Amino acid sequence: MKVIDHINRTKSPTFSYELLPPLKGASIQQIFDIITLIKPYNPAWINVTSHASSLEYTENAHGQIIKKIRKKRPGTMSVCGVIQNKFGIDAVAHVLCKGFSKEETENALIELNYLGVENILALCGDNLNYDKALGSMNNYANELAIQVKNMQSGKFLDDTSYTPLDFCVGVAGYPEKHFAAPSMDIDIKYLKQKIDAGGEYIITQMFFDNKKYFDFVAKCRQNGITVPIIPGLKVLKNVKQIEGIPKLFYIDLPHDLVKALQDAPEHAVSIGKEWTKMQVKELIANGMNNIHFFLMNDVKTVLEIVDEV
Repeated sequence: MKVIDHINRTKSPTFSYELLPPLKGASIQQIFDIITLIKPYNPAWINVTSHASSLEYTENAHGQIIKKIRKKRPGTMSVCGVIQNKFGIDAVAHVLCKGFSKEETENALIELNYLGVENILALCGDNLNYDKALGSMNNYANELAIQVKNMQSGKFLDDTSYTPLDFCVGVAGYPEKHFAAPSMDIDIKYLKQKIDAGGEYIITQMFFDNKKYFDFVAKCRQNGITVPIIPGLKVLKNVKQIEGIPKLFYIDLPHDLVKALQDAPEHAVSIGKEWTKMQVKELIANGMNNIHFFLMNDVKTVLEIVDEV
C-alpha cells in the first residue's frame, strides 16, 4: 500500500519508523532483529535511509592524489526489498539528489519497482563532498520529484518506452528551517515547490518542542500546502546528545529538557522517554494520527512509548 493511502485510511493513531542500513561489511541480521520486534506493533510503514558516497582524497608515496569513493551504509534498496517481501511491511526508500546522477536515480527506481517497493522519500541530501563529474544530477528534491513524475508518465531519460512506474513520493519539511535556507519564509516556498512537483505528504525533521511543529503546520497551510504533515520524533538517550544533535541536525532543544538531562545524566534514558511520550500524547490530542519515529536502530524505548500511549 502507498503511504498516502495509509494516511488517508487511518482512523486511530498509527506509527511509522525509520531505520539505518547496516554499516558496510556488517550483517543484515541486525535489521531482521529490529523488524521482528516492530512487526507485532503493525507499523504503518518503515523508512530506510540512504547515504551518498563520500569522496576522500589522499596522497600516495609518489605525491599523487588518489581519489577514493567510500559508501559507509550501502543497501537501502535491498533492505527495502527485505522489509517489503520477507516481512510484508510497506517500505519507503530514501532517494537522494546529491551524489547520484539522474541515470543512477532512474536505475534505482526501476530496481525498487522490481522489488515491489512503491514508496520513496525524495531528498536533496546534505553530503557536500560528492563527485560533480557523475553527470547530470537533480540538484534539489523538487527536481527529483519531477523526474519521478515523468517516470510515472512513462517518460524515461533515454526516450525508451517503458512501463510507467507508480510511486508515492514523500518529501521532508523542517519545523526549525533547513540550515541552507536564508529564512523560514523561503524554506516554506521551497517546500511548496516540492509539493507542486509531486510530493504527496511531508515528514518533518525531528523536533523536541511541539509548538514549533504546530507553528510550522500553520505556516504551511497559510502558504497553500494542504498535504498531510507527519511529525518526526526521536528519543534522547544520553546527555552527550544535547550537544551532538543540535550540531548535526541544526535544531534547538528546549531548556527544560536540557536542564533535566544535565541535572540527572544517569537517568537520561527515562528522561528522554518521558519527554517523547509527552510529545506523542500532545500530538495525538491535537489530531495527529500518524507519528514517525527516527529509530537510529534503537527500538526498545520507542516501542515502550508506543505501548504506553
